[in-house]
Amino acid sequence: MIENNTNNLDVKSELNNEKGNKKYNKRTYKSRKENNNGEKEVKTKKIVKNNMDENKAIKTRKGNGSILDLPTFKKSNLKIIALGGLDEIGKNITIFEYEDEIVLVDCGLEFPDDDMLGVDIVIPDVTYLVRNKNKIKGLFITHGHEDHIGAIPYVLKQVNMPIYATRLTAKLIEHKLEEHRLLRTTKLNIVEQGQIINAGKMSVEFIRSSHSIPDACMLAIHTPAGVVVHTGDFKVDYTPIDGQIIDFARLAELGSKGVLALLADSTNSERKGFTLSEKSIGPVFDSLFEGCKKRIVVATFASNVHRVQQIVNSAVKFGRKIAVSGRSMINMINSARELNYIDAPDNLFIDIDNIKNYTDEQLVIMTTGSQGETMSALTRMANGEHRKVNLTGNDLVIISATPIPGNEKSVSKVINQLMKIGCEVVYSSLADVHVSGHACQEEQKLILSLVKPKYFLPVHGEFRQLMAHRDTAIEMGIDKNNIFITSNGRVLEVNETEAKFTTSVPSGKVMVDGLGVGDVGSVVLRDRQHLSQDGLIVIVMSMDGQTGEIVSGPDVISRGFVYVRESENLMDDVKSFIKEEIDSMVEKHIRDWSTIKSTLKDDVRDFIFNMTKRNPMILPIIMEV
Repeated sequence: MIENNTNNLDVKSELNNEKGNKKYNKRTYKSRKENNNGEKEVKTKKIVKNNMDENKAIKTRKGNGSILDLPTFKKSNLKIIALGGLDEIGKNITIFEYEDEIVLVDCGLEFPDDDMLGVDIVIPDVTYLVRNKNKIKGLFITHGHEDHIGAIPYVLKQVNMPIYATRLTAKLIEHKLEEHRLLRTTKLNIVEQGQIINAGKMSVEFIRSSHSIPDACMLAIHTPAGVVVHTGDFKVDYTPIDGQIIDFARLAELGSKGVLALLADSTNSERKGFTLSEKSIGPVFDSLFEGCKKRIVVATFASNVHRVQQIVNSAVKFGRKIAVSGRSMINMINSARELNYIDAPDNLFIDIDNIKNYTDEQLVIMTTGSQGETMSALTRMANGEHRKVNLTGNDLVIISATPIPGNEKSVSKVINQLMKIGCEVVYSSLADVHVSGHACQEEQKLILSLVKPKYFLPVHGEFRQLMAHRDTAIEMGIDKNNIFITSNGRVLEVNETEAKFTTSVPSGKVMVDGLGVGDVGSVVLRDRQHLSQDGLIVIVMSMDGQTGEIVSGPDVISRGFVYVRESENLMDDVKSFIKEEIDSMVEKHIRDWSTIKSTLKDDVRDFIFNMTKRNPMILPIIMEV
C-alpha cells in the first residue's frame, strides 16, 4: 500500500507540483484541496505527544523550509547501532534508538564473497529488530541502490514497519514488494526532499543530496539528545545532470545550531581531491559515438540513471535508437521514465526483438553486466549465449563502470572474451567512461566543515577506508577522542556531554540461497567448500543387524574425487580396507551404528589421505537387514 507522506506529518508541507509528481502520485495526493488563493495545500494528521517537557523546545523545519518550535522530551542517551555497512561494502542498516523508540535508516543487501558457494545474496541479521519490533517507528531510506534497499522484503517478513522514501526510491521498493507479495501489507510512504517526518520522540528530515541515482537524500535525525546527520552515499557535484545540488545551506544551518553526531560515507576516503562531475562523461560518450560506423553496446550500472541519461543524449545527438537488455536495466529505465527522471523522445527506445530492422550505425544496445556477473546480459553476449544479441567484430563495447573490489577477475574475463570475438572494447583504463558516485577527501572535508559535528562516525566502508576518513576528520580539527570507529552490532551511546561504547547486539550475515533464508550457515558453507575442493566419496553397504557382518557391498561411489574407471585399483583398495575395518569391529562386538559410521568415516579418510594426499568428504550409508 503506497501512501504519500502527509498522513505521517505533524507539520504542514507544500509538495512540489511537478508534472512527474502528479503522474506518479495521482492516487496518493487525494488529501490535497484548493485554498482561497488557488494554491494546493495538504491536510495533515495531528499527532499528540505525551510526557513532554513544556519548558523546552527545539526548532525544526517545515517542508517549505520555515522553522517551527516543537516541545522536546526529557533527555536520555541516544543509541547508535549499525547492523551492517561497517568493515564491508554493502548491507547498510543503522538503528537510532531513543528510550523505547527506534528509527531505522536503510536496509540493504550484500553480494556474496567467492567462498560463499551457491549463495545468492547476503542480508543483515535483524534479530535485535525482531526482539524490539514494537519500538520501531519507521524505516527511512536514503536512496535506491541495492546495498540500501535490497534486504527490505526479507526483513519485512520478520518485522512489518512503515517505510519512508522519495519518489524514485519508493518506486524501486514497490517493485520489490510486488515481487515478494508484500505490497498490500506494507505502508510505503512517499516523501519529498526537505520534509520532516514525525517518528514519536524523534523526527527525520530528508535533505537533498547528490549521488549516482536521483532522489538521493541525507537524513537529519532530530532527537531530544541532539541532531544526528547521516549522509547516506554522496558526492559533491556542482553540475549534476538533474541540476539538484546538495542542500549546503541546510547542512550549514544545522551545523551552526549544533550537530551531535555525523555518520558519513567513507567509500572513497583514501582518494585525494574531488570526484569528477557526472557531466564530464557526456563529452566522452559524444567522442565515441561521433563518426562510429559500428553498433554500440554500453554496459553500466542499471541504477545509474544519470549515466543512462547521458547515453540517451548521445544517442539522440547522433541519430541512434536504443534497445535495452537485462531485466534490472529495463525496470529501472521504465521507472525513471515514468517519473520523468529520464528525458528521451518517445520513439527513441525500441524492443530488443526489433534490432534486426536497423543497421549497426543506427543502434545502441544498453545492457547490464558491467561487473562481469555470470548471468548478466553482457556476459552472455560475450559467451555467445544471448538469445537476442550476437556480437561480432563490428561492435563497439563500452564498459562504463569500474570493477567493484572482488570483481576484477570477472570483468577482465569478459573483456578478454569480447576481444576474442573481435569487438572493440573501451573501458575505464582506456578512456574516462566512468566517474564515481562517492565523495573523495576534499568533498568529505566540505561536509565536515559545514556540519561541524561533536562526534564523528565513519561508515559505509572497509576498515582501511573508515580509518582514512578518521584521519581526514582529525585534519579538519575534530578531536580524535570524539571519533568512533565502530563495528556491526556494537552499541554507541551519545549525549551532549559524552559518548561511549556500552554493549553489543546480535549482528552478522544471513545468507539467502534460492528460497531459503538463513538456512545456509557456516557449517553448510564449510561443507560446500570442502566438496568443491576435495570431492565426495559415498560408501554404500548392507549389514546384518544381529552379527554386524557385511551382507552386500561395500560399493564406493566417487563424485569430484577421482574418475572411477581410471582409478579402479584405488577403489578396490578402499573396498578391501572397508571390509577389514568392518571385520575388526565385528571381532570387537561393536554393534552401535553411529559408532560404526563415525569410525569408518575417520579410518577411510586417513587411508585415502595416505594413498592420495587428498581429503574428500566421506559419507557412509549403511542399511540394516
